[in-house]
Amino acid sequence: MSDNGPTQTSTPASNISGGNGYRVLARKYRPKDFSDLMVGQEPMVRTLTNAFETGRIAQAYMLTGVRGVGKTTTARILARALNYKTPEIDKPTIDLRIPGEHCQAIMEGRHVDVIEMDAASHTGIDDIREIIEQVRYRPVSARYKVYIIDEVHMLSTQAFNGLLKTLEEPPEHVKFIFATTEIRKVPITVLSRCQRFDLRRISAADLVGLFTTILEKEGIPAEPEALAMIARAAEGSARDGLSLLDQSIAHGGGSVLAETVRGMLGLADRARIVDLFEHIVRGDVTAALSEFGAQYEAGANPVVVLTDLADFTHLVTRFKYIPDAANDPSLSEVERVRGREFADSVAVSTLSRIWQMLLKGIPEAENSSRPAGAAEMVLIRLTHAAHLPSPEDAARRLADFANGDGQRTPAPNGNGSGGRPVSPPQSPVNARGTEMSAPRLPAGGPTAMLRAVPTPEDAKETLERPAMQTAAEPQPEPKVPVRSLDDIADLCAKNREPVLRARIRQSVHLVKLEPGRLEINLEPDAPKSIVNDLASKLREWTGITWWVTLSNERGAPTLAQAEEQAQEQRKTDARADPDVAAILAQFPGAKIINVKIRATEEENEAEELPAPATAESAEGDILPGDDIEL
Repeated sequence: MSDNGPTQTSTPASNISGGNGYRVLARKYRPKDFSDLMVGQEPMVRTLTNAFETGRIAQAYMLTGVRGVGKTTTARILARALNYKTPEIDKPTIDLRIPGEHCQAIMEGRHVDVIEMDAASHTGIDDIREIIEQVRYRPVSARYKVYIIDEVHMLSTQAFNGLLKTLEEPPEHVKFIFATTEIRKVPITVLSRCQRFDLRRISAADLVGLFTTILEKEGIPAEPEALAMIARAAEGSARDGLSLLDQSIAHGGGSVLAETVRGMLGLADRARIVDLFEHIVRGDVTAALSEFGAQYEAGANPVVVLTDLADFTHLVTRFKYIPDAANDPSLSEVERVRGREFADSVAVSTLSRIWQMLLKGIPEAENSSRPAGAAEMVLIRLTHAAHLPSPEDAARRLADFANGDGQRTPAPNGNGSGGRPVSPPQSPVNARGTEMSAPRLPAGGPTAMLRAVPTPEDAKETLERPAMQTAAEPQPEPKVPVRSLDDIADLCAKNREPVLRARIRQSVHLVKLEPGRLEINLEPDAPKSIVNDLASKLREWTGITWWVTLSNERGAPTLAQAEEQAQEQRKTDARADPDVAAILAQFPGAKIINVKIRATEEENEAEELPAPATAESAEGDILPGDDIEL
């Protein structure tokens, strides 16, 4: 934890909280030795124990982790262990059960040889220069002079550079302990000189156990469900959890009740979240909206409802593969029992689809001026998607209706079609979310049919909609072959589209080009409308449908860049030519500003090459008779 206030219970009441003697739980029950840190940080404690027992004590430590997991507290305990001294023990040790001579002053942050510095307010090289000047002096009373720098990632680059030499070869009596929440912002040169410890998030089960122990000492009654809610809301931070626990005690008038915690955090009842999930997987829009409305009227935050829904979706998915996850004490009985039931009945593809849609829907509700309306729209999309087959299932069902050559499966005699191919259903689900009827095939035909609830409007749409193409039907040949980005630019020039041609030349990187498919990457300042413009124009010019997509790959250079590179290469080749080199030597200060290739007998063959290649000979050399501007 990062707060640096007093920690000992013996501190006079007049110095705390205005003289009433009250301290928040996060300070009152702050860990004081390594046995308290065993809650969630066992690997770090084990490593330090072995290091101290073998005398392999590092010169600098880097503690990293999210807020509230105990970084600053660990730094103080580590400083206390380095300077531990009693009448019987005078060496560094992690066994701190008996307070030593320096322990209380170190834990209170007032020991003269343990210097704590907040890098957020001391970021410059002058602050580090002061440390460098002080490290030469031995400690006043302790064994080591320990420098604790909190939020070290906020030091400036000059400050980090100034600290490097001292950090690599400090005096024997100096130790450094750094703490940060942003380990990626710390230079690698600093990290390489430190022994790093990643403090883990504390699990919800450990937090529930910690809260239970503290409340027993305080004599405060609490409901297990309420503690589970607080543990989940803390997100692995002990300090955040204890702060919420303090708030819930005050909110509940001296007790921790599930109902008061739910209202304090704006949460919905976990059982009602499970009911909402059930309505969604059943595709019952009316029931889902009614349940959400009831939760909203009861005070639940719409964004929190969607977040809890995503958490339960994740929980059900975990139950499918990790049945023992149901033993987590932070789970309610409803989540445990009904979560297992959903894990047995709901497909992974459905759970994955719900999860992805919620990930997109939660930011929509957060940023909307009407969160409740945005959340309802997300729920409508979720329940509508419950009727849809997965992409794999839809592709498999379509494939069941087609032969290997892409023709429809012909029906036997008796269907009235005269042996003609039988068309598959036009669409499994119409635009209103109602599943449409599939044509009934006679015995022996494909049996992968979708459920049907047709309406008159659906039947009308089916009659008016043209027959659907199968994936096996061949793509028609384009009117004009398109093999490169140069061909597209030439088409723009031929069809009098100078603006589009200029944008293609300057801003488009070709990634992949196939008949009917074009993948490109754009320059940062290029208008995104190029994609739609290219798709419509290519369809108009070539007579086939084109899919134009943006790719994350860099792709080939733009046409303008390729021509510039080719021109530079010609200049380089010209400088290497003996005659040109002699001219340049004869006229000091002369420069090659342009190279023009004179037409040769191979001109017709050269015109068939891509644009950058037409500017050079096969060997890349300047040929006799070429024009060179100096």
